[in-house]
Amino acid sequence: MALICLVRSGAALLVNGLTLLGHVPGRDSGVFNVLIGGLQLVLCIAVAVSADGSLPALFAIAGTFLFGLTYLYVGLDALFSLGSVGLGWFCGLVAALAAVFAVVHLADDPVLAVLWAGWALLWTLFFVLLALGRSGITTYTGWALVLASQVTTTVPAVLGLTGHWPAGPIATSTALVVLVAVFGGAVLLARRTAARTAPTTTGDTVITSPATAPATL
Repeated sequence: MALICLVRSGAALLVNGLTLLGHVPGRDSGVFNVLIGGLQLVLCIAVAVSADGSLPALFAIAGTFLFGLTYLYVGLDALFSLGSVGLGWFCGLVAALAAVFAVVHLADDPVLAVLWAGWALLWTLFFVLLALGRSGITTYTGWALVLASQVTTTVPAVLGLTGHWPAGPIATSTALVVLVAVFGGAVLLARRTAARTAPTTTGDTVITSPATAPATL
């Protein structure tokens, strides 16, 4: 169930990243997030009920529950303009818990620990953007979501579902390198986007490239 939810998380993160970059309307993204988040919460509750108090089973779905609640909150906020500050502080809590999960999994599954570290960074970006109101990182956060959505969720989920979950020091080192490349690549793409959408002065005329034009990416 966790791997299937990971596939859906990849889709949600991708859509949210494209929304921040201006390529998906907020209402479309809101409906999608409500569907993804609501379904993940229903599945988590079903697993929790059937776990019969098993702590390992409950721990296994704890992260999925937090992510599902995030997507549902994002969707409702987009549809009903609830206010994003509370969502931002919730994302800060999720980021802290994700860091804890990363430490917990260092011994038994280092690759999963790296993935949790990446998710902690993503949710930290949500916290800074929404709770602290640092809108200057909007484009960077969008690109980080687009890149991380596939390499930290979709690809690992597909590997796990096909029985090829990566393990060992080489896989862990590769995961670390990829994670650095994701967040470093987001910096370069954000700068490229900013350069292409910056106002250009020609004499007394200021020409502004549209930030949401797909051709600029």
